[in-house]
Order: sequence, then C-alpha cells, then structure tokens
Amino acid sequence: MRDEETTVPRSSAPALPLTLDEALARATALAMRELGAKAQSAHHDADVRDSITWVSEAVRTAALTDGSEPRTHPPAPAPLALSTLRAALLAELRAAGAGVDGAGILLLLDAVERVHEIIERDDAHRFSARLAGHGGLELLVEVGHDLRSPLASILFLAEALRTAQSGPVNSVQERQLGLIYSAAFGLSTVASDVIAFARGGDRLIDPKPEPFSMLAIMRAVHDIVKPLAEEKGLTVLLVPPESDFRVGHAGALNRVLLNLTTNALKFTSTGYVEIAAHSLTRTRVELSVRDTGRGIPPEVMSSLFDPFRRRDPGDYAFSSAGLGLSICRKLVAAMGGTLGVETSEKHGTRFFFEIELPVVTRL
Repeated sequence: MRDEETTVPRSSAPALPLTLDEALARATALAMRELGAKAQSAHHDADVRDSITWVSEAVRTAALTDGSEPRTHPPAPAPLALSTLRAALLAELRAAGAGVDGAGILLLLDAVERVHEIIERDDAHRFSARLAGHGGLELLVEVGHDLRSPLASILFLAEALRTAQSGPVNSVQERQLGLIYSAAFGLSTVASDVIAFARGGDRLIDPKPEPFSMLAIMRAVHDIVKPLAEEKGLTVLLVPPESDFRVGHAGALNRVLLNLTTNALKFTSTGYVEIAAHSLTRTRVELSVRDTGRGIPPEVMSSLFDPFRRRDPGDYAFSSAGLGLSICRKLVAAMGGTLGVETSEKHGTRFFFEIELPVVTRL
C-alpha cells in the first residue's frame, strides 16, 4: 500500500481543461490507494497500479480524441480498475461542484464508457482465444458445471414449493412454480448439452445395459414437461410398448425422449405431442416423438443435426447453439440406432429410432 502522496504518471498528450484534468488525476490517485490497500502481495499491487495507470491514460485519450484507442491491450485487472476509477471520478466531480462545467463532466463520463467498451471487446477476444486453444473444451465443461449447480438448487426448491412441502399453495402459484421448474430444467439441459458435447456427445449415462421400466421413463418425461404443456394448452400422450420391462441404457433413453419432447412442445401451438414405443420384435423397439406443430422448413433439413450452426430466430433447434439434436443423434447411435425425422409443414413432425431393448419378466 502507498501513502497519501502517491503520484500518478502524467501523459505527454495535451492536457484536458484544468479542472477535468485535475479531477481525473485525483480520481486516479484515489483508485490506486483504494485498490492498493486491498492488494495481497507486492506483485499484485504492481499489477493493480499498472492497470489503473492504463485505464486513466485510456480515458484521457478517449476524452481528447474521437475514436482513437490505446495502442496496448488492457491488462487483466482492467475491469476492476475501471469500475474503481469510475466511482472515484464521480466522487471527485461531485466534490468539485460548480468548478466543473456540465459539458466537461459528460465528456469524461463518455470517455469512461468508451474505454469500458474497449475492455469488454478485449475480454471477449481473450475468451475466444482460450476457447479455441488448448484446454478450450475443459473451459466449456467448467462453464456447464457452474451453471448446473445453482440450477439444481432452483429445481429442488421449485419442486418442494410446488408440492406444498413448505405449506399450501393455490392453483395459480402451483402453475407458476411449474413454469419456473420447466424453465430451470431447460437451462439445465442446455448446460448438460454443453458438457456432453465437449466430451464427444456420445457418452452413455449408464455404463452398461440394465433392466428398467419403459412406462416409468415416459411418465418421468411427462411430469417434467407437464407445466409447459399445460401453459400452452397442449396434451402429452403416452403410448407405452406391450412389454414394459426392458434391458437397455435408461439414462440415455430418458435424455433423448425428454429433449425431443421439449423441442416438440416448443414448436407446437395447438394439438398434442405423443411419446410412443412400439414393439417390433421381442428384442427390438421403435421409439418416437410426434407433434402437431408447424413442421420443419425444407431449407433447415440439411443442417438440422449440425451443432453450433448459425440460425434464424425462428429456426428449429433446442437452443441457439443447436446442440440438442446433435447430441440426441449421437446418443441414439451409441445405443445402436439411427435418429430419423419425418415432417410436413403445418402438419407436424415425427422423430423416431429403433434400438434393441430385450424384454425382461420383471425388474
């Protein structure tokens, strides 16, 4: 930490009007003292001071010129330095009162915002470089996990409230909590898709086939999407197979059916969504999700399963990243099937696949 006589390097550029230049110099010194007091080491203190100096000079340059930008990239602590400098500058301008003209104040504050834009743009470039470089996929996984943890808490709390575990709720509150649950689950699904895609997209949740109930999986999907369906006035129909107990990868199957059903509800305004399983043989089952929605435009079909594709606002995809269908296709392939699609504009869409799910007598 430095004492009260800390000096600030002055630019060789022409000075601002005296009162503004002094306000910026005083704010810079104040910001240095404030952040310097929080520095955890001499090295950190030096980084903070360099960052404050860079930000101060960038603000001065932006105030004196129209469109000129610093010749060097912002140092890592620049966002913190700028926010601290902004607060200190506002304090100095308030203290100066009538000593600073209104036009000059606007000039400085506009310069601060222009520097803020420069720092944000540089941060975006750094993030893109890290994402494209070594460890980029690990960064995606970290972001996905950071999103899923708080979303899991929201899901738990919304379900606890909706089922009156904390006291009675009326019908309107129950519907609203159901929508909160569905929205949080949708975000959680996107986070899971990011993690899954970073790891290849074809990892089966269950390490080996296990006995499970088809009807239980279909009901679980129904219960999750029920609030969204009710809000849109849609019906979700379940058509279970003749033989309920099967052997297979229940976790992956649940995820595929849930993603396909959520997508179907998103693009259906009236009618219904049907989740069906038809026994083809004793070991083979065809599963499908059909809707009465608007159908998929022909121009979208060629890139329907492509991840990270550019799309129009009304395009057919789980998210703007377009990961959902890509991961569904990979999971179906990992279970030994091929995800197909039949669609007719204004008459709906049907996604379907066949996989081996041998019958068992009981769980």
